[in-house]
Amino acid sequence: MTLSYDISGDGPTVVLLHSSVCDRRMWDPQLAPLHEVGHRVVRCDFRGFGETPVADRPFSDAEDVCDLLDQLGLERLTLIGSSHGGEVALEVAALRPAAVTAVALLCAGMPGHVPSPALRVYNQRKKALLAAGNIPAAVELSLTTWMGPDADDSARERVQAMQRHAFEVQRAAVYASAPACVDLAQITAPCLAVSGAHDLVDFREIAARMPGLVARARHIELPWAGHFPSLERPQEVSEVLTRFLEETCPTAT
Repeated sequence: MTLSYDISGDGPTVVLLHSSVCDRRMWDPQLAPLHEVGHRVVRCDFRGFGETPVADRPFSDAEDVCDLLDQLGLERLTLIGSSHGGEVALEVAALRPAAVTAVALLCAGMPGHVPSPALRVYNQRKKALLAAGNIPAAVELSLTTWMGPDADDSARERVQAMQRHAFEVQRAAVYASAPACVDLAQITAPCLAVSGAHDLVDFREIAARMPGLVARARHIELPWAGHFPSLERPQEVSEVLTRFLEETCPTAT
């Protein structure tokens, strides 16, 4: 299967990987800032999100992304991932260390992470609501859990639409993504791990641990952020990302 994707801009390539709440539209606010600093941007939808249909066989999001990179002939690229997309970015960077020149993680998951009690409760409540066919309540649960205090109505409406679409499409899903088997020590690229002070403890701890797991990683925490800082304060997060790209991709103009 080919993931649905779009490409825009010119220059060194940045691949944007979305969360498991949203789809590639979550990156709309970052497109213009990335173009302005001289980057070509590739965005894709994982299976069961956005314009990519659900899977008809076992699959791995990381392997799907690697297949897309091959299809597009991308041999050098930066990865930026949000939440589950950050977990996928780590997997791809470990699988293809020679290709990935930098990794930026926004409140990322991590392969092998054991959920905290709070995250388990969220997952159990979400599963029960979806099993009962109560998609509106499941969407509201996601908004309450993941959106930080600085999220305005526009950001909430954007996430609401993407989450509702994912829940509706995935009602027909039989298969879920299986994590790739990777060793994070294989990642050689510089890595920026961003956490939000208002996020669940899982994602704060993952970001804080990253410098001990990836040789060239550093961690910053945004005191105002929830789980989706790129939507909560898009301009501020775009500046964080473009500064990181200027440090790691000096050929960008």
